[in-house]
Amino acid sequence: MFPLKDNIPTDRFPVLTVALIVVNVLMYFLFQEGTLFGGPDDEIVVDYGAIPYEVTHLDQGCELSRGGRELACGEGADGPPTVLTLLTSMFMHGGILHLAGNMLFLWIFGNNVEDSMGRGRYIGFYLLGGLAAIAGQVAVAPDAVVPTIGASGAVAAVLGGYVLLYPRARVLTLIFIVFFFTIIELPALLILGFWFVQQIAFGAYDLTNPTGGGGGVAYFAHIGGFAFGLLAIKLFAQRHKDYSPPPKYPVY
Repeated sequence: MFPLKDNIPTDRFPVLTVALIVVNVLMYFLFQEGTLFGGPDDEIVVDYGAIPYEVTHLDQGCELSRGGRELACGEGADGPPTVLTLLTSMFMHGGILHLAGNMLFLWIFGNNVEDSMGRGRYIGFYLLGGLAAIAGQVAVAPDAVVPTIGASGAVAAVLGGYVLLYPRARVLTLIFIVFFFTIIELPALLILGFWFVQQIAFGAYDLTNPTGGGGGVAYFAHIGGFAFGLLAIKLFAQRHKDYSPPPKYPVY
């Protein structure tokens, strides 16, 4: 399922949502030196990604080994302060599809969440959601030496807030069925609820799979961000509209 558009209009242009998208795109192409068909520079990812081991061992750091394939952690490793990586990691991505997916969800659901609160509150909500996401990943893997990067956690906080603000919203969704596809309106609660259940299921599988089958996806970061959004949205949101027009017919 690929969401395309929701049916909740905004009263104000989502300046910060657009700004966050621009910052993420610039970070990928300029700072990370990423390309359309290749990933970002590995050394930049290691230096500025949030590594759980560094978070739980503040007196130590991690860096690429001479072969450039493994991380070596210990005292004396060069790199930016761990506190800085907690911020920079939220704006970094592992590839163009990773970036595009996160920005699509941020554009569709972030504009309405921004509309529900002042811009200062929105950026605070977004950044705190990203920090909660990193905390969730660190909690389940405190000694992991894999960099956690991506806006997914902060975006997950936006999704959690959106679910509570607009439980009756509907989302125009592209659905692929083998070689066929259809575009249909579905309840946002169904789409985002299904997404969250997926994160829990895949995260639980990762914990029980000794070989690690997650493919590098930080599921517990998603869970932590979404949970933050659910718990904190009422503290940040100042207004929201109860807008629920009748659903449209499916488009084929």
